[in-house]
Amino acid sequence: MAIKYCKRNKINLSSFKRIALFGGLLIAFGILPATVKAYSVSLYLSPGDSTYQVGNVFSVAVKVNSSDMVINAAEGVLTFNPDELQVISISKSGSIFNLWTTEPVFSNTAGSINFGGGATNDFIGRSGLIITINFRPKASAISKVDFVSGFILASDGIGTNILESMSGGTYVLSAGDDEETYDLPPTIGAPAAPIVSSLTHPDVNQWYSNNDPGFSWELPSDITAIKLLLNNNPNSYPTFEYTSEDTSLIREKKIEEIADGEWYFHIRFKNEYGWGQISHRRVLVDTEAPKSFTIQVDNDGDDTSPRPVLYFSTSDSLSGIKHYEVISNGKLLATIEYKDLPYHMPSQLPGKYFVEVIAFDRAGNFRSDSVEIEISSIESPVITKAPTSLKPDESLIIEGTAFPDVTVRLYLELFGKEPIISQVNVDENGNWTFTSLFLKKGDYKAWARAKDERGALSLPSEEVNFWVGSSPFLKIGKIAIDYLSIMFTLVVLIISLIGIMFYARNQLTLWQKRVKRETKEAEKSVEKAFQVLKKKIEEQIEYLDDRKGLSKREKEIQGKLQEALDSTQETIDKEIKDIEKELEE
Repeated sequence: MAIKYCKRNKINLSSFKRIALFGGLLIAFGILPATVKAYSVSLYLSPGDSTYQVGNVFSVAVKVNSSDMVINAAEGVLTFNPDELQVISISKSGSIFNLWTTEPVFSNTAGSINFGGGATNDFIGRSGLIITINFRPKASAISKVDFVSGFILASDGIGTNILESMSGGTYVLSAGDDEETYDLPPTIGAPAAPIVSSLTHPDVNQWYSNNDPGFSWELPSDITAIKLLLNNNPNSYPTFEYTSEDTSLIREKKIEEIADGEWYFHIRFKNEYGWGQISHRRVLVDTEAPKSFTIQVDNDGDDTSPRPVLYFSTSDSLSGIKHYEVISNGKLLATIEYKDLPYHMPSQLPGKYFVEVIAFDRAGNFRSDSVEIEISSIESPVITKAPTSLKPDESLIIEGTAFPDVTVRLYLELFGKEPIISQVNVDENGNWTFTSLFLKKGDYKAWARAKDERGALSLPSEEVNFWVGSSPFLKIGKIAIDYLSIMFTLVVLIISLIGIMFYARNQLTLWQKRVKRETKEAEKSVEKAFQVLKKKIEEQIEYLDDRKGLSKREKEIQGKLQEALDSTQETIDKEIKDIEKELEE
């Protein structure tokens, strides 16, 4: 029957053998009887169901029911939801067992509780207490605590597993205001080891750069004294005592500016039964940065290499190196570990790069070094032929030259859009041609880069600009409007100037002496105004002269502007001379 039960409940056979051996030894020494009847027994939780408020600690007893059967040992594994419940402590006070093959332990991460014990005296009864579990509800829920495995061994000389059933518990957890501190229920017997937490150093396996650790714990209501100690010994007895007579018992302790290294915070409670078990809480402190280091750059002696190799390494005497960060021109390139060294940079464009490497230890301390890397450009391609305008149904053809052992990346950008990148092969003579069909209407620009077999890219070639549309005049629409506006202004000014000239001439006939001085001033004003206008028009003409690929229409506008300027200059010069002649007469 024992073998069948083990298969059905997936019992750990090594644990079974251990407890059976334990029971056998008790019998061998004459502590327990060698025979027993076969009656059903069970493991169960008490209470099996109840309602509790979030934040308020409650207790659940693990018990054995063996009213008609003598037992000598038991073992069990319970599970719970760690998002809903937290184990505060486990008490063995009042237990029917006084020997433990598996000391009662719990994990609030895995949501598990394990125990295994035995007795030097037989037990028989309906409500034998094994352990008491103190839970704290964390969230509103209907939370279950269940057995996943267990044994109860008969005192029959061969350690027969007589467990027939296991009953867990279901607990309704209702919302309520969490209290900052609360008292655990009193226990029978000396206190269990305190449960210590730390907001400054929450993980006992994690190194921290904070050297001011703080610790806190929850107090059962019957505690009369506390002893504390911090040192480098993992198994010390605490010596600094606090009692209720000192003012009040403390619930937390902060220690400032401790040295780097591995530390242990020791704490134990005392109640009316005496001093209880000790908790030894580890703290890892490392405030020192990793050792200094330098970066070495290897580009195989070729400054055009697009992927330089960075050599660097350092160490940390306490927590050890966690990772390196590689930053180029202010941007994070990679986060790497020691196994990834040396570091091969991703392909870079030609230019200068300020590269910084930061080494972090496991406590968050860091050390850095930097280096400037300059990547030279390979020979850029040349665009030798490109249109200035296209109709929508015309094909775009761009031609150029480059070294034969590269490919050409041609960038084609429609105004306001991301460029389209195309790869073009270069023939053995170093010539290449790019062709594209059915371009959308708009203003375009194109340029090219060379790319070699290493992935190195050149600097961009000179840009070419062209227009795709139903009429080339659409491209120069704005320019033409600007030119027409200037010409209109010029005509108005010329007419105005000529009118002023004739008016002044007629007036001089009647009031020559009287207006001689005023006319001279008018001549100067006219000359000054014309010079300003002339300068503006000459700037427009120079702008057109500097532009490449002027259309026929643009050239006509340029010629007319120059013709109008020259004609106006001649007219004004003639009129001024005539006025001066009249004034002299």
